[in-house]
Amino acid sequence: MSDAELLELHGDEWSQVIERLPQGGFAWRHLGARLEPGVLPAARDLLGATTFSLNEPLALPVFPVAGSGWFGPSAAELLREDTRRIDLELRSFSATVTDDRVELVCSDEREQVSFVTRFSKLATGLAVETEVTNEGDDPVILSSLASAFLPLPPSATHLVSWRGRHAAEFEECVEAMPAHGWQRETREGMTGHGGPPACQVLCSGCGWYSGLALSAQLAWSGDTRIAIERHDEGAWLLTAEAIHVPGEIRLAPGERHRAPQLMVAISRSGRNGIAAQQHAMVRSVVEWPNGTMRPRPVHLNSWEACYFAHDQARMKELASAAADIGVERFVLDDGWFDGREGDCAGLGDWTPDQRKYPAGLAPLAEHVQALGMEFGLWVEPEMINPDSDLFRAHPDWVLGANGRSKPTARNQLVLDMRRPDVRDHLYEKLDGLLSATPISYLKWDHNRAHAPAGGSAQTRGTYDLLARIRAAHPHVEIESCAAGGGRIDAGIARFVHRFWTSDNIDALARIPMQRAFTAFMPPELMGAHVGASPSHATGRSQALDLRAAIASQGHFGIELDPSQLDPAERREIAAWIDFYKNWRRLAHGGETVLGEGPNGILWQAQGDGSEYILWISRAQMSHERRDAPLPLPFAAGRDWRVKLLEQAGRSHVLAARNAKAIDAMKHAARTFSGSWLAAAGLPLPALTAESAAIFHLEAV
Repeated sequence: MSDAELLELHGDEWSQVIERLPQGGFAWRHLGARLEPGVLPAARDLLGATTFSLNEPLALPVFPVAGSGWFGPSAAELLREDTRRIDLELRSFSATVTDDRVELVCSDEREQVSFVTRFSKLATGLAVETEVTNEGDDPVILSSLASAFLPLPPSATHLVSWRGRHAAEFEECVEAMPAHGWQRETREGMTGHGGPPACQVLCSGCGWYSGLALSAQLAWSGDTRIAIERHDEGAWLLTAEAIHVPGEIRLAPGERHRAPQLMVAISRSGRNGIAAQQHAMVRSVVEWPNGTMRPRPVHLNSWEACYFAHDQARMKELASAAADIGVERFVLDDGWFDGREGDCAGLGDWTPDQRKYPAGLAPLAEHVQALGMEFGLWVEPEMINPDSDLFRAHPDWVLGANGRSKPTARNQLVLDMRRPDVRDHLYEKLDGLLSATPISYLKWDHNRAHAPAGGSAQTRGTYDLLARIRAAHPHVEIESCAAGGGRIDAGIARFVHRFWTSDNIDALARIPMQRAFTAFMPPELMGAHVGASPSHATGRSQALDLRAAIASQGHFGIELDPSQLDPAERREIAAWIDFYKNWRRLAHGGETVLGEGPNGILWQAQGDGSEYILWISRAQMSHERRDAPLPLPFAAGRDWRVKLLEQAGRSHVLAARNAKAIDAMKHAARTFSGSWLAAAGLPLPALTAESAAIFHLEAV
């Protein structure tokens, strides 16, 4: 029997322990690696006297509010309509505990406001969400509401986050835990090019595949704040919240507001362990047509093949060239609708251009289907050009109306998705397109930040439109694109089936970018294409097989015109399409394990636990004569048959000088013990700058 009344929730790798305090309220006792709590003393008995502190010390609260003797961040801030701050004093508490959920209710009966915080198992991770209800007779204005307030492991040493810009997404930033505070904010009205609103916390000795780690990802596509503060009780505290426009959330009597869900992963298996939990949580919220993910079809997207210069005849030729090399889905990108000769006009007028497509899009879509492919279409519903019929008819439908300045970006404005009439109009246009044409896929783009802001209601309006389209056309898959990777998060993952990782498809740029994507998102959702050489984004050139090898890590596609390749190149890219089709069963839906080797080697394995595809890549040249064998910790515990499937990269002086045993692995698999691969390592072929090798590992 415990001295303290404990409210517990346990996952396979983690435990959450909260104490119900005798005087009322709830205090954190543990959030970290899985444990069996046993008999614990009450929190009040662990708080000794110290200088300059309250006579009655406060245990670490689960839902802290200002004015209660708590001097850290407040989980909620509310105002009356006269802007008077509501001084919360939570005095009424209740809890519900099941095997899968802990639900805590904290109320201020005088101010007639209540809060519910729910902790629940989500796949293999932990989901946290908070809800506020106005139980009084007068309106309440919600200034802020944290989705979660979490203690971090006391052994935390490093913090990992990501920043980015258009065509340079997911730059990894590793910092020491802060002496005072740290925060990551986005204020563009969208997730931003640094990836999801998220971070990883690494504890002492943590690496890719061992050590205690925690990650948190907020399921929200608008403005966000993730903050970590060092408290003088010796703990780091993490808060996560959606940022609202001041005054935008007004709760009438009886109304409630739910903050976005925070997905939390905790593992002793290092960064790969927390990534696996995040993948499982995201997979659990993706809603596939017919309920199950089918093999991810090979794409050809028309954008870099021809940009705006297209018409029906040109697109039919491109589709035929795509079908000849084995493409399974043809996506018609920007330029198909009225007035769209460039990016200066036409957005909002979602009617096929009669000069380019005299009979609409149906003839092209039917041609694509007759070739054995699906037909997809690019749209950008939330945006509008000032030079458009829709803007001329409804200038009041944009953010920044009512006499405010309306700065353009990419020559476009943002539609006010808070308005039901705007959403109704967009639904009618999209529903009409999807009903009139056999479209099975929408590339849903979003090519500018919001200035001025539309607040969280703008995000909720987009979610509402997406939900309506999904309900009316459940067979249609949707890709989230926002000037590349500007809207990749677990909130919009509930409505989409793919993310466009970046407009930069330079293979060398994509290696670290795609690795960072998998910190929170599974690879089957990662759009990864083979582009032209030189790259349209960087001007750099890479070998075709290297571009294809790196693209095969995700949802594979083509972003060039196959008819412009010479016959040898067309055969080569067709062979890589066959490679992807053969191995996507392992690349998607299973485990993703990352690691690093010496001298610039990066590796990642994707598979189901008993079979893997292993990519080994090098961007820069090594100064060593030979590479040492590469340890693969995930291989421990069983024997493996290993085959070298592909070597990619430009021809070089060492290309034909592999050791005999390594060359032999190209033709027949070789058996290694798991202990050998984990400790001594996998022998490597010659890897020069801008090269990759792909192995197949199958358990014996």
